Amino acid sequence: MADIGKKVWIIPDCELPPPGEGELKGHESVIVVNDSDRDATIAVTLYFTDRGCIDTIRWTVGAKRVRCFRMNNTDDMCSVVVPFETQYAMKLDSDEKIVVQYGRLDNRQVNLAYYTTLGYGE
Repeated sequence: MADIGKKVWIIPDCELPPPGEGELKGHESVIVVNDSDRDATIAVTLYFTDRGCIDTIRWTVGAKRVRCFRMNNTDDMCSVVVPFETQYAMKLDSDEKIVVQYGRLDNRQVNLAYYTTLGYGE
């Protein structure tokens, strides 16, 4: 079995931008790589500054697979609607070691911004 990745990840700086009017639509995504020989089941918790957390989201990433989850896609978010322009943080608890990358495309201005970063894994 592979020994790449961590089981607990934190992404502290999340904020879903509105889609905007450009050809590329604003969004957030979390990309998960599962290098293990077993499917990974991931419990996702969202933390907000002004309300209780949401801990009902569950993701699955197949063995030896990669999967992209979009915060503006209610299917990916298990019917949870992530509010636009609201600061929150995300925790991923996996039963297998995974690698997590976060990305945001923000086109609220003409010079759109896109960045990605690894989460913090423990």
